[in-house]
Amino acid sequence: MTGCQGSSEETVTRTSNEDPVEGDWSGNLKVVLIGDFQLQDATDPITGERSQGLYVIKNEFERLYHGVTVDFVIMPWRNYVPNTQAMMAGNEADVYQMPGVNDFAAQGLLEPLQPLIDEDEYSLDHFSDNLVEGWMTLGPDDDEPEIYSLPFLGDSRFIQYDKKIFSEWEVEPLSEKPTLEEVAEKAKAMTGTNPVTERDNYGIYFTGTNDTSLALTNVMEGLNGSWGEGYKWDEIELNFDSPEMLEALNWMIEMSEYVPAGFINGQGNEQWNTPENNVAISINTGPGDLKTLFAQGIEDQYGIVENFKNEEGIGGTFSGSPLAIANQSTNKELAWEFIKFASHPFVQEYLWEEWGSTPVLDEATEWDSIKEHDLMLPVLEAMTTAVTPRYPWASSQPRYILQSKVEGALTGDITPEQALKQAQEESTEWLRAR
Repeated sequence: MTGCQGSSEETVTRTSNEDPVEGDWSGNLKVVLIGDFQLQDATDPITGERSQGLYVIKNEFERLYHGVTVDFVIMPWRNYVPNTQAMMAGNEADVYQMPGVNDFAAQGLLEPLQPLIDEDEYSLDHFSDNLVEGWMTLGPDDDEPEIYSLPFLGDSRFIQYDKKIFSEWEVEPLSEKPTLEEVAEKAKAMTGTNPVTERDNYGIYFTGTNDTSLALTNVMEGLNGSWGEGYKWDEIELNFDSPEMLEALNWMIEMSEYVPAGFINGQGNEQWNTPENNVAISINTGPGDLKTLFAQGIEDQYGIVENFKNEEGIGGTFSGSPLAIANQSTNKELAWEFIKFASHPFVQEYLWEEWGSTPVLDEATEWDSIKEHDLMLPVLEAMTTAVTPRYPWASSQPRYILQSKVEGALTGDITPEQALKQAQEESTEWLRAR
């Protein structure tokens, strides 16, 4: 982990064209980001495309706030929770990318942002619908959810399908908001030997690692079920053993007959998002690989539609990453300025165009760089209708308890009823112990 020193390979200077912010600014601001970002220019090993490093953000913030120095710390996704916890315990940074905001706010480690918003009369209207509210959570002394972070990196879940395979099987494309029945019918129709290519095709895919529990939850939403309710650990009520969850699990067990072998270990879809793909439909898909698809010039081969929705038109796991301020930071004023800066179109366009990060701004649908990729519009739409919180329950042990039980049911080691009953009991016990 190191501070950004700029890059000797800079070729284009990005600037917001904003005037410097008046004030007597000084000090060093340390910002922690998670993922594959690079401090200097980098070449994508798959696409070969060149991405400008984080010096772009560093240079622009330091230009706007003359006298300030920004250092970035890049943290891998692996073990980011304990690593973040350790850094916060050591008061090592000011601003954190905080996908687990619920957990850290509950410990009293984050600065509440509403007073800063009120003092600046800072409008939140530029963010896409649902995002600010989706990240609201409870601090140790709160009775109602409050703002402890603001959106930074967007994310969404959707259903993606291969138009080419649909055409070869002469199956109608998926509707914009498909039902479970439609997806099941079409998945069954496209499993077997492709009538054109004579290659083996599989009708559907969902991974058996990490995200199966989240895919199951979305299937349940398509049946008008709900994950549960509550924010505080001792007040959360889970619906893991509900009739809707059982019906959803049975649906996934039925669909497992049309999934490539090895799915339970996250295998079998290695050709997804390539010209040689052999899977017709993928549920609970995210935008992480779309940049690779765009780089290959094959986005016309694929379509994106909404994931399963309930009767109110909402559904899917709420996800992404906001930014938060450590309550022990000695640079809170400067940290707040950076969080506002991070939602500026300059930063959001840079993150999208260079790193493929989904923007969190309502105006993004009008950007030329978004409109030239038809697949991005339904991705942004899906982000505004997600309802199931990845946090708190899905970032903690209940998610992994449910995951292990669901895997057991999918492999036939345990009945669906037993799997969900055990998941409910063990998860509830874990929550109460907190």
